[in-house]
Amino acid sequence: MTGGVSTGVSCAVVLCVGVAAWLMVVQDHGRRRARALFVDGVDRSPLRVRWERAGARVLGRVRERREWLCLPVVLVVAVLGESVLPLLAGAVAVPLVRRWLRRRAQGRERERRAAGVVALCGAVVGELRAGHEPGQALLVAVRGTGVMGAAEAGVSAAARFGGDVPGALRQAAREPGLDGLAGVAACWRVAADGGAGLAAGLDRLAGALRAERRRREELRAQLAGAWSTVAVLALLPVLGLGLGAALGADPLRVLLHTSAGLVCLATGGLLEAAGLYWAGRIVRAGEAA
Repeated sequence: MTGGVSTGVSCAVVLCVGVAAWLMVVQDHGRRRARALFVDGVDRSPLRVRWERAGARVLGRVRERREWLCLPVVLVVAVLGESVLPLLAGAVAVPLVRRWLRRRAQGRERERRAAGVVALCGAVVGELRAGHEPGQALLVAVRGTGVMGAAEAGVSAAARFGGDVPGALRQAAREPGLDGLAGVAACWRVAADGGAGLAAGLDRLAGALRAERRRREELRAQLAGAWSTVAVLALLPVLGLGLGAALGADPLRVLLHTSAGLVCLATGGLLEAAGLYWAGRIVRAGEAA
């Protein structure tokens, strides 16, 4: 019975460590907003400002390397379970978590750039209707939005010196998130060759891109429940360990120090990974459709 209590305490400690890491890394937006609303307007001492800046730098480094937060959790499990297997699992989990975080960051960057293309179209339309030349309007819009990244120099040079603006826009459209620039290039080509109104074409293009973005957001909202189900399924083994510890079964000792437990641990880990991959693939297929 004592072993079950100790295992229950260990599971509680691991859960607390995970929740604390999550709160420290993810839930900082509300704190920043509250600080901006209630603290930034108050005079603060230089020492307090230095401490806050140092804390912000530390939190920034932690957020940049969030995958390493797996190691404290597996270290606690390894110490309480008196086994090196959790450390090996943590060594495997770090690159996987890093890859997942990088993929999420790339997705957010693509969404930001897609929104920037819509803003670029609107800015060009505004400059054109204000009486500017197309090249000057594009140059001002590119500088104002700043969404093209490395391709900004080529597009700006083409717009400033009368180069192949549609070709530069098509080249920039190859970067992730900038697909809408291909439509801007097409509108530019039609306006240059056929005399059609560039402002009207870009206005219609911006409307189409906004409608597509709204559809993606609606689809993402509809799939939020499915992703929540995937997360719950991922946490079920942890809940099972906690339930086993509450019943006095001492699951860590059984899983890490017995042959049957090791077989169950390997089989369960493979099934867990396969289930998460399958569920994630189903949801991603829905997003792609």
